Amino acid sequence: MPPAILSNADLSTFLDTSDEWIVTRTGMRERRISHVSGIDLATLAARRALACADLDPADVELIVYGSCSNDEQVPNSASGLQFALGSKRAAAMDVNTACTSFLYSLSTATAMIRTGVVRNAVVIGVEIIAQYIDWENRNVAVLFGDGCGAVVVQASDREEGVLAEQLGCIADARQTLRIRGMGAAYINQGVTFGNTLVDFEGQEIFKRAVGGMVQASATAMEKCGVTADDIDLVVPHQANLRIIEAVASRAGIPMEKVMLTVDRYANMSSATVPVALEAALAEGRVKPGSLILMPAFGAGLTFCAHVVRWGERVTPLKPWTLELPPCKRTALEMVNDIRAQKARHAAASAPALETAHFADMG
Repeated sequence: MPPAILSNADLSTFLDTSDEWIVTRTGMRERRISHVSGIDLATLAARRALACADLDPADVELIVYGSCSNDEQVPNSASGLQFALGSKRAAAMDVNTACTSFLYSLSTATAMIRTGVVRNAVVIGVEIIAQYIDWENRNVAVLFGDGCGAVVVQASDREEGVLAEQLGCIADARQTLRIRGMGAAYINQGVTFGNTLVDFEGQEIFKRAVGGMVQASATAMEKCGVTADDIDLVVPHQANLRIIEAVASRAGIPMEKVMLTVDRYANMSSATVPVALEAALAEGRVKPGSLILMPAFGAGLTFCAHVVRWGERVTPLKPWTLELPPCKRTALEMVNDIRAQKARHAAASAPALETAHFADMG
């Protein structure tokens, strides 16, 4: 995790909000702002995960990089991670399904291992959301943070790993959550690079997200013949506390079985599930053979749920000592720099953003 913490009190210095307002509506108290790139975060997380698995980076056969905030459009971020790790044998691909990117990446890696294409994979969930957020929009700015998590997936003769999953997409609601200003639709349209606006229809997203995750969870559990009572731990996408509570209630799972990191890290999009999974391991909530349910949703609106049987081991095979380089600025200073840069671009880009937006909608 990036070390720089942006608190609710920090947000109240430039937004009409308060700690009470944010906590009541979202369950969030603070979030992280990264001083390094997404590939840098992913490199550190991957190296730590590889140490835990005692797998040499040179022996990695596949890298699946889940993110919707890639450092560049081309080349893909997975190739940057492959180079940084020195994993010259590894195939490298990006997956972007927004907040579900890590879990879709996990499905991709699992399928390729099961079909014999590869024997192992590094799967990443990483986001640098701070650079794209409309920090002047209170309903959006309070929700998101930066972060990264990584897992190593390996072939096994035992019935473990992903036992079942259900993937889906509610495409007719895709306009309810989008970032305007990124992508080919805005090139040569007068949109100044660096200015983005976020469309976020909270009530509609809440309804679709809860319904999608509950349905996917029920289907995934049915596929592998388990019920809510059999689940040892739920590690959900940490969109906000209200959504998590609604999903748990409708799925028939008590909140005592739910891993929460939304208060300390907020919504990190594709990074929330792997970061919460790592936190659960660190806190001793994952036991050998634990049955874990991991539901998520994201822009698109994609949704999914995975039922995972944890393996025999919950401790690292090798220690790791790698850390990020020191951060010389506070999170608030970095966010204020982003706000200032966006303000310089806003006037020129806003009309073009609106034109491109409505042209896209037909």
